[in-house]
Formats: sequence, C-alpha cells, structure tokens
Amino acid sequence: MQHLGPGDLAARLNFCTWLNGSRQLHRYMFTDETQFNRDGVNNTHNSHVWRDENPHATVESNFQQRFSVNVWCAVLDDQLIGPFILEGRLTVEEYLRFLQEKLLQLLEDVPLDKRSRMYFQHDGAPHSSRGVRNFLNYRFAGRWIGRCGPHHWPARSRDLSPLDYCVWGWLKELVYNVKVATRDELLGHILDAADHIRNSQLKLLRATRAVHNRAAACFAAGGGIFENQL
Repeated sequence: MQHLGPGDLAARLNFCTWLNGSRQLHRYMFTDETQFNRDGVNNTHNSHVWRDENPHATVESNFQQRFSVNVWCAVLDDQLIGPFILEGRLTVEEYLRFLQEKLLQLLEDVPLDKRSRMYFQHDGAPHSSRGVRNFLNYRFAGRWIGRCGPHHWPARSRDLSPLDYCVWGWLKELVYNVKVATRDELLGHILDAADHIRNSQLKLLRATRAVHNRAAACFAAGGGIFENQL
C-alpha cells in the first residue's frame, strides 16, 4: 500500500465524490506507463529441473546484460488500448509528442461516438506541464482528469486506477511467465500478453466497473487506505 500524506485524504474524498456522482465509467479512459525489465519476477514453476538423482543444477537469476522496456497502456470500458513502447526516458517533450502524434492512432479502434465523449485520465510529472495541459484542454476540453486539470486526480491513488490494481499485474504475470534472453523477446512477450488481455473483455469490464465500488470504499474510509476492507 502506498503511504498517504496529510493533504491526500481530502483530495481523494473530493475525487471519489465527483466520480460516483457522474456514473459514466464507460467514458473514462485510464492511462499509465510502467517498465518491464529482464530481471522481472518470473514464475519459478517454469524453472524446475526434474531428475531421479540430484542434478546439482542452477537457475540463472542475475544477468550481465540488462535491458528494460517502457510501456504505455490505457483501459477504456472493456477495451485495452496499446501497448505503445516509449523509447528512452519519458520527458515532458516526449510525452507531449506522444499525445500529439501517437494517441489518436492508438484510439482508431474506439468507436467515434465514444471517442468524442470520453474522459482522459493521467497522473504525475511530466503530465502536468503547460504544453500538456494546453493540448488536453484543446483535445479533451473539460474532459480530462489529472494534476491541474478540470478534474483533479489525487496523488498516490493507484488503488483507484484499474491499470494499477488489475492490468499491470495481470500483464506482468503473463510476460514474466518464462525468462527472456533479449530485448526483442521481452517485447514479443509484452505484445502477446497484451493480445491475450485484449481478448478478455469481460475481465477488463469488471476491472473498470470496479472503480465505483473502490471509490465508495475510499469515501467510507475517509479518503484513507481501503483495500484491506474489500
């Protein structure tokens, strides 16, 4: 669980009140980035060596060659959008370029009617830069959720995002099911795992619709930690 600061409780209460008052979860697109690396937690059941006698075998867990992949994904109702591979460090300039040049391409499979009315959610730096805010005010006027946005996303609230409480763990469990030796293999596992999740629409829908119950539980906890009560 993430530590909450003194000012976080009121912000979380305000957001949960607004969210449960809107009742339009099918229109909210939650977005986030995460990192996959070679040293991710693997399923050790796939690392067993079976012999009639002790084989004195070892399983490599630390590698000389290290690599990682930064991944952006979004969830909108029962749709997984992405993944999109973010090359290098995510700077303000790179994030703005992504929004301007790549986001609309990633949304091509979203029906136009839903796309024209959806809310865009993100959090954290570099998401709150002036250039990013100006773009979102133009593209999602009054319909984006984030720091300094028309609808404020409370800091340290991963427990309210379906990407954090469901999709990332699900994706990483599939990706790290077997070990990889190269960055290309890791990319292949990420894309294959995303396709599996994309086709699991009922589970995605349950994950996004759970936001309302979580917001209600957060409100009942006075904006505090609530997952231990679910």
